[in-house]
Amino acid sequence: MNSFTEENYLKAIYKLSLNGSQGVSTNAIADLLNTKPSSVTDMIKKLADKKLVSYQKYQGVDLTKKGKDIAISIIRNHRLWEVFLVEKLNFKWDEVHELAEELEHINTHKLTERLDEFLDFPKYDPHGDPIPDKDGKVAYHKDIALSDLKNEEKGVIVGVKEHSKSYLNYLEQLQLVLGTEVKVIDIVAFDSTMKILVNGKAVVISHQASKNLIVKSL
Repeated sequence: MNSFTEENYLKAIYKLSLNGSQGVSTNAIADLLNTKPSSVTDMIKKLADKKLVSYQKYQGVDLTKKGKDIAISIIRNHRLWEVFLVEKLNFKWDEVHELAEELEHINTHKLTERLDEFLDFPKYDPHGDPIPDKDGKVAYHKDIALSDLKNEEKGVIVGVKEHSKSYLNYLEQLQLVLGTEVKVIDIVAFDSTMKILVNGKAVVISHQASKNLIVKSL
């Protein structure tokens, strides 16, 4: 039985590993989990003893197959619970992340599969993130960031990379929610601030905000 903290570490390592680089650094894990590198080192030793990670000094941390399976299972739980909270309990998309962080650790296979069936096997969570299937397969977005669109190009919002409450509130205020079509009408050369057309209205969005919005190019 793994502790909640151990599971959170596995999930963090998995998330960081998606960047494509071999071996996740302890500093990157510390930054993501807002903890000290020394605490990360201690936890990595515990996870290595359980055969959940492999670690070599100066080469970073990699999940073993067992560790990766656990991480994907936790992510599956988290995203299914987010769908449940939004669709069945009428929570808003900016309210569910922290609740799902608690619920994801109820890692009972039968409950997860019943929840998936009850929700009619959703493919994406309320933030557009793909939900791993029961075999652990994940269909990641092959789409691009809004910041990658050029002037006069169009896209439909299909996901967000940033899940903070302040960011999601900001998007809602600008009507930049999933399924919304946008068109780039100007890009400031100095700092890549964008002016985009949203529901017939011109909206200004910073580069920091646009690079965290995933769009399907039209």
